Amino acid sequence: MTNEEKRQLRQQIEREIESLKKQISDLEERVKPIAPDCSLGRLTRLEAMGEQHVNNTILDESKLRLTRLQNALQRIDKPMFGICIECEEPIGFARMQVRPESVRCVECASEC
Repeated sequence: MTNEEKRQLRQQIEREIESLKKQISDLEERVKPIAPDCSLGRLTRLEAMGEQHVNNTILDESKLRLTRLQNALQRIDKPMFGICIECEEPIGFARMQVRPESVRCVECASEC
């Protein structure tokens, strides 16, 4: 991977980290408990609880991706960045642009 590609990936990772931090903050507001004395109707309350569950799932996935992106940012200057941990072949730049936190190439990731 060239220095220019790493520079592009670093910028992309930093943008995605900022975006995820904002998304996580918004989701944390949405997943606050719904008070039992809330004046919602029965179905509306069930819908709100269902939406809260979906938001909790998205929040968990966002936090996990944030951690992975932060780890990728720490590894970006190391020689093994962009090298598959399974087959030790370079991970394609196109894959790294889509998922810069990737530690496996497409072939190895599909086998997992």
